[in-house]
Amino acid sequence: MHAPDAPGPFRDYDALLRRHGLTAARPPLVVGPARQVVMRRCIDLLWGAVGSSGISWIGFYERSSPTEMSLVCREPKPACSPIGLHGMCGRGMLERRPIVIRDVRTLGPNYIACDPKDQSELVIPLLAQDGSCDAVLDVDSWDLASFDDRDAAGMNDLLLALGLTAAPSDARSLHL
Repeated sequence: MHAPDAPGPFRDYDALLRRHGLTAARPPLVVGPARQVVMRRCIDLLWGAVGSSGISWIGFYERSSPTEMSLVCREPKPACSPIGLHGMCGRGMLERRPIVIRDVRTLGPNYIACDPKDQSELVIPLLAQDGSCDAVLDVDSWDLASFDDRDAAGMNDLLLALGLTAAPSDARSLHL
């Protein structure tokens, strides 16, 4: 575990992209049934590359109704599904911006606790060409302050390279 005020562990997202032949050249957005296949690939790539660097869980949630999101795929264990939009995944989707949560205990009723050991979280929206959002990448850690803007940008670069998001979020990451 690292010190609470220090940046999270260094995770080399550029090396991950190079290792898998992915570039900044953005492919068309993946839609339809193929999207869930690519989401699964993204989870596999991230878990294989950074799953041992303080990440306890990673998954995708998609909006399944006007008030809920459902889990699409995840590693390594099951999680809450469906979840309401009042949590951080819903907030990231509705605000269409990444959210870096240093300490989930500060969120009160705005935190949906799937694993009581989780202490920090990162949520990244998947944006359509028109700027709308119907899904998020959600990443948890058992360590405090495990994520920062480097993680948000690196994971967003992978989402871009795989055709899961149209563009980086224009909004800066929200830090809680």
